Amino acid sequence: MPEPPPLLEVRALRKHFPVRRGFVLERTVGMIRAVDDVSFHIEAGETLALVGESGSGKSTVGRTVIRLEEPTAGEIFLEGVDFRSLEGGELRAARRRAQMIFQDPHASINPRLTVRGVVSEPLEIAGELDRSGIRSRVDELLELVGLGARISDRYPHEFSGGQRQRIGVARALALSPRLIVCDEVVASLDVSIQAQIINLLQELQERFRYAYLFISHDLGVVRHVSDRVAVMYLGKLMEVADTDEIFE
Repeated sequence: MPEPPPLLEVRALRKHFPVRRGFVLERTVGMIRAVDDVSFHIEAGETLALVGESGSGKSTVGRTVIRLEEPTAGEIFLEGVDFRSLEGGELRAARRRAQMIFQDPHASINPRLTVRGVVSEPLEIAGELDRSGIRSRVDELLELVGLGARISDRYPHEFSGGQRQRIGVARALALSPRLIVCDEVVASLDVSIQAQIINLLQELQERFRYAYLFISHDLGVVRHVSDRVAVMYLGKLMEVADTDEIFE
């Protein structure tokens, strides 16, 4: 029997941003090659760390892989399905399987919504549960990330950075994804809180076999959490290897 495809496979991914000049009649005078010919794969239950200096294109890869940014070129296969070819309802359905936890837990959460509103938003958009089902699912998610359902009617400004990041984790898990892009998820947190969030992500991975694309510049964290490491420089992927091999 043929081997099943990787959970995520990326081939020759490119993302270029135009440089424009002119106040009235803008014209394109160049291109920023933020991501240039990047290829990698991630298996179910695996953590691939994407590392590199600031500006190397790490976050752009993460956003492009789940099509928050549209790729300029390349192929993206999610569970063997051509993710780039999907549109409309097919794309919305596929996006359930790939979610993102953002770097800044302050900017990535709508301050006008209660915690329940933040976590329930993807469930409401999916439209598969009634109001009672959504409420039960939100309570379950808040318990899962260590916050508890009792805090669901409070607002984000009432919580610390670490607690807000837990809310972000709960939101990312709402639709039971297979792949989670973790974009510098502990970079803005105190060291003691970083450890709590990392432990939470690892516990969730062991329980549900999530695959993580773990974007970070903190090599200590990367060594602790990753199975393999991919190193980026100026938009290009320089090497990919097992974590122990990279650090040796």
